[in-house]
Amino acid sequence: MARRKTKKKEQKDGPRIPFERKKFRLSFTERVLGSLPSSDEVFLKYIAPNLDKDTRVKEFPELKEELIKEELQTLKRDKKEDEDERESMLTIFHKKDDGIYLLDYQVKGFIKNSGNVLKDILGIRALRSKIDNFVFVYPRYIKIADKPDGIYVRSLRAQTAQGPRICIAGSEYVEPPCPIEIEIELLPHKEVKWQIIYALLDYGSRLGIGQFRNGSFGRFTWEEIK
Repeated sequence: MARRKTKKKEQKDGPRIPFERKKFRLSFTERVLGSLPSSDEVFLKYIAPNLDKDTRVKEFPELKEELIKEELQTLKRDKKEDEDERESMLTIFHKKDDGIYLLDYQVKGFIKNSGNVLKDILGIRALRSKIDNFVFVYPRYIKIADKPDGIYVRSLRAQTAQGPRICIAGSEYVEPPCPIEIEIELLPHKEVKWQIIYALLDYGSRLGIGQFRNGSFGRFTWEEIK
């Protein structure tokens, strides 16, 4: 009887996946702009379909509806009955009762994009795909501030069938440094090591997180913390 109990215990306890997790503080050096559309209709038409690429949805397709519902619940805004077309051009932060948030996939999206840009420099083929499978960001909701500091308005130029058009876009913003704390979990890989993660975070001081990154918004510095 004692042997059977020991064997059963061994089956329950292992083998275990050797995940490693480290904690980081990101301090922004430029304004951070909200990147979520304020219109539910815009979100459902253009953003929701991209959830099919989410690793969790690929494994559990039934999660898609739950994730869409979660996203729409945090797209809270002061909505007027006479909401006009200009509001649909506003991008915002996820909101909960105690503040405004980035979500884990926004930070992971930055890391994946950085990996795609730096793959040749770092000498790792298909680095974006490897990050998708071996790197994970926590927590789900990452608080950035109690509320936005204002709305940044800019003009956008677009080439349409009717010729060039100029429109006005706006984004909620938070002033720097608005530090955030995240945890990155890594499944050890022969190529994707912590030194690679550090290099991708270094790229954040040039690239940034959030809306209008090519306008130098969302740049940050980082440090590892205990």
